[in-house]
Amino acid sequence: MTSGPVFRGAGLGRSTSSAVGTGLAALVVVAFFGSVCWDLAVRGGASISWEFLVSAPRDAGRAGGIGPIIISTLGVVGVCLAATVPAGIVTAVHLAEFSSRDDRLGRWTRRSLDTLAAVPSIVFGLFGNAFFCEALGMGSSLLAGGLTLACMVLPFFIRTVEIGLRSVPRSQREAAHSLGLRPVAVVLRVVLPQARPAVLAGLILGLGRALSETAALVFTSGYSTRLPRSLWESGRTLSVHIYDLAGNVAGGEPAACATALVLVLLLFALNGITRLFLAAFERRLSR
Repeated sequence: MTSGPVFRGAGLGRSTSSAVGTGLAALVVVAFFGSVCWDLAVRGGASISWEFLVSAPRDAGRAGGIGPIIISTLGVVGVCLAATVPAGIVTAVHLAEFSSRDDRLGRWTRRSLDTLAAVPSIVFGLFGNAFFCEALGMGSSLLAGGLTLACMVLPFFIRTVEIGLRSVPRSQREAAHSLGLRPVAVVLRVVLPQARPAVLAGLILGLGRALSETAALVFTSGYSTRLPRSLWESGRTLSVHIYDLAGNVAGGEPAACATALVLVLLLFALNGITRLFLAAFERRLSR
């Protein structure tokens, strides 16, 4: 008896179509992103120099540089991530590992997070101004701005990490329990390492949201262009500086485009640093 022919054409066709579709989608995204960067480079690239990156703004931002503004941006983002990552991971672990889907508290927590994720940033700015700046006495400061951003980023980060934790197969947990590991050890040694793509995705989303936010920071971190000496001082972030140059300063468009290009490059750099940090953390866990 001879076996019938094996038809692989359909599977090959689907594979080819999928590859073509993925390539076209990637091409569209890269082309769009490249056009944005090219436009910023054409209109503001001539203003970028070492002096522009390290000196202070002059003439309402038309001249000088953005050195203090970069420092203020890194300070706000650092405070945001320092508050978001520990609280977000602990909350996501609780929702995914120790709270069932039928649990009323867990259900209301998820609904609250989804609602907070849709709240406009200006509302967070008003809340941050009333709570952090006024009630807690922080004033307009990098600390108040970073904590306000943390309130904005937490819903995205928690839900992203929770989905990643739930995607880890149940069999992995059962195998770890059968070896005598306690629930906390199972989470730290088995579940979290396998959910690292979700953690990385949450960090990148958080970085993007924190770096691009403007409205909330106008009410919390302030407008000062001076170099901040501590987190308790006011500072202007890159996004706020772009907003001010583009909307309030006549002749500020070249400096605004140059600052926007620096912001995009800074986001790339921070994303790369985040990936390196996560890779080092993975190697440490695998020992």
